[in-house]
Amino acid sequence: MARLKITQTRSVIGTKQNHRDTLRTLGLKRVNDVTVREASDIVRGQVHTVRHLVTVEEVD
Repeated sequence: MARLKITQTRSVIGTKQNHRDTLRTLGLKRVNDVTVREASDIVRGQVHTVRHLVTVEEVD
């Protein structure tokens, strides 16, 4: 299964609590934090929720 490299590019200041919780669930705490996750449907849905705050790359 593919892996996703998720980088937080924008701050959570002024965002909804749901978006803050989603970022924390993904393992992102501050701007420029990076995490690598398996590309499951759950993770893709979480990334879709906060797509305006993160950048995503596929890694092998």
